Amino acid sequence: MRPCWRCPLARSEREEAVLDQIRPQAAEQEEIQGVAHEIIDAVNASGRAEAMLVGSVARRTWVRGDRDLDIFMLYDPVLTREQLEEQGLALARDIARRFGDEWREKYAEHPYINATIQGLDVDLVPCYRVASGAEIRSAVDRTPFHTRYIRERIAPFVDDVLLLKQFAKAGGVYGSDQMTEGFAGYLCELLILHYGGFLPLLRAAARWKPGLFIDIEGHAAKTFEEPMVVIDPVDPKRNVAASVSLSQMFSFVELCRGYLDTPSDLFFFRPAREPLTQEAFAALVAGRGTCLYAITFATPPFIPDVVVPQLRRSLEGVRALLERSGFPVNRAEEAMGEERCMLLFELFSDRMPAVVRHIGPPLWSRENAEKFAGKWRKRERFSGPYIEDGRYVVEVERRYTGAAALLASPEALGVGLGKHVKRAMEEEWTVLEGEACWSLEFALFLTEFLQKESPLSQILQVGRR
Repeated sequence: MRPCWRCPLARSEREEAVLDQIRPQAAEQEEIQGVAHEIIDAVNASGRAEAMLVGSVARRTWVRGDRDLDIFMLYDPVLTREQLEEQGLALARDIARRFGDEWREKYAEHPYINATIQGLDVDLVPCYRVASGAEIRSAVDRTPFHTRYIRERIAPFVDDVLLLKQFAKAGGVYGSDQMTEGFAGYLCELLILHYGGFLPLLRAAARWKPGLFIDIEGHAAKTFEEPMVVIDPVDPKRNVAASVSLSQMFSFVELCRGYLDTPSDLFFFRPAREPLTQEAFAALVAGRGTCLYAITFATPPFIPDVVVPQLRRSLEGVRALLERSGFPVNRAEEAMGEERCMLLFELFSDRMPAVVRHIGPPLWSRENAEKFAGKWRKRERFSGPYIEDGRYVVEVERRYTGAAALLASPEALGVGLGKHVKRAMEEEWTVLEGEACWSLEFALFLTEFLQKESPLSQILQVGRR
């Protein structure tokens, strides 16, 4: 399907009313654009780099209340990567000191400065001024090309983009960060361009299947394995939808189907979920009859895009430890807070008998069978080795009969934890059980874990109140 860039469909009264609430007002536009021009003029006046406003503000596709500015500082590609970082950070610090109330250094593919300037969240990012997307030397070099591409095409569809962004935000699927695994703003813009508007996108998405492939420019230069593939118009080797997980892709599909079947303002403005009180949490845990355990430790001092993948790796490592030790896991999730991180596990059972069976090789594999029998005859055991169905079997004492003891043991440090997670846990970690898992920092996370629902189910539940 080729994109339709000049024929947006008429919108419903509901959608027009939503737009009245999410379009940036004139005063907000003037304020944000004014701050942007001040910073851009200062960068250009320095003679050290060329400034460019990028992102949704540059494309006029930002939702009212979003107070983020992305200003890129373009440098000559003759600079080495080290020179780019050194000179770019020096200039960004100068700008932040001059205009900002506070600022901090952050790291993505390379360092940049994040500053608070007149109430706006401003990223000052050095990059290379390359001639085409084929010449990029770091991921951020693409962004100016994204801005130019969208700005040249999006004018008839700005309102459709605003509707889609608000729809995705309310549905919990907006954002390409590691925690969300959802739809980036640039991806939203490309989907609107490809399908020709908000409603055409929703109608198409209601029929999506894994393996979706969109290539607006027809120039894909490689294949991809992700469930959703949208080839970057400015870089044929990149999948813009790489961050979208299968779960979030079909959360969006469910939302589209729900809105098309029963349109409601709740698809755009869903009330925030109220976290359970400690008492209600305890009652819900007791009522489920399962066993809730949490490991908590100090949050590593890195951005979420660094920490969250390591939390997920660590979560899977601990889950595997629990299951191979006889404790079946129903669900497990991770959370990153300001002070602490949490790995949360719901077990069907947290106690095991003292005896565990080890089944050996068949006796017709004589060498292996004799090694197995010889090994266990030298150890403490309840029974065996004995022969069952032609194999040696031995019954020995289980090392950990309770999940709490296992999670608090040194074995929890040996399960392939993420590097920063392991460092934090080597300092200290705490094992919590049942209602003791509740804390104010994780109240909403725990609520959503225990009252897990799909986005549409949550919206319908709110609508019934």
